[in-house]
Amino acid sequence: MSLVTVIQHPLVQHNLTRLRDKRTRPQEFRRVLSEVAALMIYEATRSFAVEPLAVTTPLARTKGSQLRREVILVPVLRAGLGMLDSILQLIPHARVGFIGLKREEKSLRALFYHKSLPADLSRFEVILIDPMLATGGSAVSALDLLGERGARYVRLVNILASPEGIHRVHSHHPGLPIFTAAIDKKLNHKGYIVPGLGDAGDRLFGV
Repeated sequence: MSLVTVIQHPLVQHNLTRLRDKRTRPQEFRRVLSEVAALMIYEATRSFAVEPLAVTTPLARTKGSQLRREVILVPVLRAGLGMLDSILQLIPHARVGFIGLKREEKSLRALFYHKSLPADLSRFEVILIDPMLATGGSAVSALDLLGERGARYVRLVNILASPEGIHRVHSHHPGLPIFTAAIDKKLNHKGYIVPGLGDAGDRLFGV
């Protein structure tokens, strides 16, 4: 678990509780999920590499810094869309790729239905975003695809994670940093996180 950062900021935990509440309706759920994602991205980007940059202020020349690599945000469709806009507001220069995955109900296998990414991701800081890290199947499939495109600097941002999902991801991608607001107890027999918050996609879009 040394590569897993659980973000304990009071505002993150306050909003996580609102997301868990089954009484939270889709409109509020979307807004709160967006707020949590924005708060979490500060921690998730803390280790971004920077390089020196000299600039001239209205008064003098001074030393500053800039990001060393381009940033690309990659939401896993469809639930990852709920985290995208608020992160883009904080990193407006970021590029955006999309990975569409659906889970077979019986086997729980992740199947691709959409891929939209640059052919070469080697020069990017890649932030893979998905509210839930449950079985880990979708995350591993997405990370494998990113690796096929040459991604070297990748981090995974989830609102909730299960121990099983973390273990599965790190068994396939052992050096991957994971950022989450909570690690819940377990998965149930349907592969849902318990206590969790239900199906994030259904709660975001109402269907």
